[in-house]
Amino acid sequence: MQESYGIYSLLPPLIAIVLAIISRNVIASLFVGVLGGYYIMEQSVTAALWQTAIGIFSLFEKGWVVKTLIFAVFVGSIIELIRRSGGVDGFVRFLQEKKELVTNRKEAELLAFFIGLAIFIESSITSLIAGTVSRPLTDRYGTSREKLAYICDSTAAPVCTMFPLNAWGALLLGLIGSQIEAGTISGEPIKLLGSALLFNFYAIFSILLVLFTILKGVKFKAYTKIDPPKIELSSDRSDMMALVVPIASLLLLVFAFLFITGGGNPLKGSGSTSVFAAVLGSVALSSVYYLIKKSMPAKEILPAIFGGAKTMLPIAAILLFAFAIGDVTVKMGTGIYLAHFANAILNPALLPAGIFLLSAIIAFSTGTSWGTFSIMMPIAVTIAAGMGVGQSMLLPLTIAAVISGGVFGDHASPISDTTIISAMAAGCDLIAHVRTQLPWALLAALLSFGAFIVSGYLLK
Repeated sequence: MQESYGIYSLLPPLIAIVLAIISRNVIASLFVGVLGGYYIMEQSVTAALWQTAIGIFSLFEKGWVVKTLIFAVFVGSIIELIRRSGGVDGFVRFLQEKKELVTNRKEAELLAFFIGLAIFIESSITSLIAGTVSRPLTDRYGTSREKLAYICDSTAAPVCTMFPLNAWGALLLGLIGSQIEAGTISGEPIKLLGSALLFNFYAIFSILLVLFTILKGVKFKAYTKIDPPKIELSSDRSDMMALVVPIASLLLLVFAFLFITGGGNPLKGSGSTSVFAAVLGSVALSSVYYLIKKSMPAKEILPAIFGGAKTMLPIAAILLFAFAIGDVTVKMGTGIYLAHFANAILNPALLPAGIFLLSAIIAFSTGTSWGTFSIMMPIAVTIAAGMGVGQSMLLPLTIAAVISGGVFGDHASPISDTTIISAMAAGCDLIAHVRTQLPWALLAALLSFGAFIVSGYLLK
């Protein structure tokens, strides 16, 4: 096979990007991109379909792929167990009973902010809980619904990417791991991701800016005041520890298995094995806790586990096709071609800023950070490796640029599910939320773009 298919090697990711923007169906877009790549290589529709099937099924021969997919799926089980056991209800009830701790507008807004920091397992749950719990207090002390929606949204996707022991982390670890497996880069996925998160500038600036607006008393114009749907609290199931146990056990088990697989050195541990073992361990420990505390009847636990896993199958499918299109770009030499092209026109120090800008545009247009990660991570990593920065800090900086650009889209786009849920939870009109949040999101994006430029030159 030739070293690179030249400009034709750009078609698979470009097809996926364009189709994702037009259709907003990431799975179908990635599949068509994979199929298009094999068609270019095989020059036959039948052969392309056959190679696509082989390429996808061969992924299951790789242990790390299977472990990553299982981790992503069973995170859904943890979320569903927390919901059915009364963990969310218990947390909401606990905070509602602590109203005497909130005596003014700033404290009410800080309550929403800290709830967003504490619940990092899933962005939609973060927004829903923060908005529902805080809304009566922020209404009482005069915070506009638009500002509450901004607080909920700014502590959803940005926080989930900063503490990625969740489905977000599963996706990112898998995408990085696929490039290591392909030989594009070397290292351990969890170490590379950990280094990249230090440069996750958009998430960092978003969190700092929302804290700034709270501490400085910045007011958002109130456009709407509508009655949002309420979270019904069950009378028989309300146990905050039913939320704490799964999350705490997941965190502790990840570090424990990193220590074990690394022979006493967590930095040398296997990320895929650790998150895989941790999520299964967390499901098991949580189930035992629920049985002992009678938080759930025994007959409901398995349906909850499998029901929650089922909800994450689309995420697993995105991961699978993301791995597949990554394989196609390697086989076609997309990274080699792009690296040669970028070397001719771009200083390596500017690569992270360029990757951030492209990722931000794609994410804002599609409203999905996950799709952006899946499309852009293989491209960004292969370009970085081809430009000779694979062993420098520019590599984690480039990975961070993809993450930051994707988070921007999830945070700011009017078609993002998190944006929609944040507006709903705060009782705010969606367009009003987008209008009042966008200036702050763009400010965070501008600061991030500048930070990537400066960091690129400092780490070159």
